[in-house]
Amino acid sequence: MARLALVTGGQRGIGAAISEGLLAAGRKVVANYAGNDAAAKEFTERTGIPCVKFDVSDFEQCIEAVRKIEAEHGPIEILVNNAGITRDSVMKRLDRKMWDEVIDTNLGSCYNLCKAVWDGMSARKFGRIVNIGSINGQAGQYGQVNYAAAKSGIHGFTKALAQEGARAQITVNAIAPGYVDTEMVRAVPPEVLEKIIARIPRGRLGTAQDIARGVVFLTADDADFVTGSTLSINGGQHMY
Repeated sequence: MARLALVTGGQRGIGAAISEGLLAAGRKVVANYAGNDAAAKEFTERTGIPCVKFDVSDFEQCIEAVRKIEAEHGPIEILVNNAGITRDSVMKRLDRKMWDEVIDTNLGSCYNLCKAVWDGMSARKFGRIVNIGSINGQAGQYGQVNYAAAKSGIHGFTKALAQEGARAQITVNAIAPGYVDTEMVRAVPPEVLEKIIARIPRGRLGTAQDIARGVVFLTADDADFVTGSTLSINGGQHMY
């Protein structure tokens, strides 16, 4: 029977590529989304992947969503914590709301969803968790104190939780994407984007499929000796 994967933020950008990549690898997939009902409907119609709406920063919503997903689709054996937001600003203008929203969504969601699936994975003696970090959580980035802190926290969270999960056959890994050709990156002014690409040894932006291939590898049944690792997929821009 195909293993079930839950991908947060799984119907747009990198998340959509991850969802589709896991499906192509023979997994069942459920994609979480936050608010765009029309986009979620189109994604489900195009891929056959069901979408479930809930706020990943809300602990109770996560617990209830996992309960409903497992009741309908079976046990969640693969979790990809991909959902994330930005509220970029320099410290002078970075208010507490902007800080809390990014920390709660990008880092808090990892706790919320891991907590929701952990007991089940432990009881079944199988689990694959992949947390999507960022090159900017490794190297920092001007104007992204909140985002960099959240993504850096994901890398530490991953290493600590991997130690807890090892004996229960649960692997916990992270992927740190570099600059990927998504809507957010394409919105960068052309002259700035040109400078970003010039700093990437491979000479191009990443693709969402580059990240998805890493997730497929880390969630495979036979990837059981890889845990507590951060896989950097950034074209050589930051060798950490």
